Amino acid sequence: MRILVLGAAGMVGRKFTERLVRDGSLGGKTISHATLHDIIKPEVPAGAQFKTTCVASDFSLAGESEKLIADRPDLIVHLAAIVSGEAEADFDKGYRINLDGTRLLFDAIRLVGDGYKPRVVFTSSIAVFGAPFPDSIPDDFFHTPLTSYGTQKAIGELLLADYTRRGFFDGVGIRLPTICVRPGKPNKAASGFFSNIIREPLVGQEAVLPVGEDVMHWHASPRSAAGFLVHAATIDGDKIGPRRTLTMPGVAATVGEQIEALRKVAGDKAVKLIRREPDETIIRIVAGWSRRFDATRATALGFKAEKSFEEIVRAHIDDELGGKVA
Repeated sequence: MRILVLGAAGMVGRKFTERLVRDGSLGGKTISHATLHDIIKPEVPAGAQFKTTCVASDFSLAGESEKLIADRPDLIVHLAAIVSGEAEADFDKGYRINLDGTRLLFDAIRLVGDGYKPRVVFTSSIAVFGAPFPDSIPDDFFHTPLTSYGTQKAIGELLLADYTRRGFFDGVGIRLPTICVRPGKPNKAASGFFSNIIREPLVGQEAVLPVGEDVMHWHASPRSAAGFLVHAATIDGDKIGPRRTLTMPGVAATVGEQIEALRKVAGDKAVKLIRREPDETIIRIVAGWSRRFDATRATALGFKAEKSFEEIVRAHIDDELGGKVA
């Protein structure tokens, strides 16, 4: 089995690649070759028993996608994107990467012809939904995004469904919750503080909270994100039907509930490292985000996530901190 991962140097890409290395196979098929692509060259994963090629390029440039699929990968996992805050700050860059790059990739696959029909897993976002919201948002809720990032992802979902309907590839879209707790350094995502207020205090560092504690959001761990991708890569597409994108399961938690989960796991010492510093730009962006989802379809199809935010915190401690806190 040949696999192409776009956005492989990102956090979710690394977690997915680590999972592939650990398992050595996918859906009962042995992995023979993985091409890992990003704008910066991904690292060869330690312990890989299959051939790995690492490529750095801008996939939104004409001709790049054709090169990436030249060896006809059986599975293409499309994680490449400009994150929400950056897409809002740089309109041109957001549309070039998130929309134009996606369309060029899909078209490159289409134009191969000759019976080539790979599984394409596209990572979308809950940002495709826009207020006003019901208490719990179903899969078929209106796509009325209130950010450029959400708009770009919503268009990507439509393209995925249409190219699948036309038989150009077998697409599965997954709307990721906010992935928390993200390891490493903060990125430019407007949602980054959800991870920051847990990650930094757990290692004895101060974190800034730019919104109020009543802000609620939908979360899943990096461990769950890798699991979503594995399941999306192997699920029977006929069971999904024409609505090719699914909202992934997760945990609805307020910032206050996040903080209490941190207190339960790491004590008051960690909680005291959170500094309140309101940021009107982030407050405005977050105000337009959805809060809770009905992920009945995805759950029925076998996608799984944590049941509480405390589980998410403990997953981070186990996976990133060796089971210990500062």
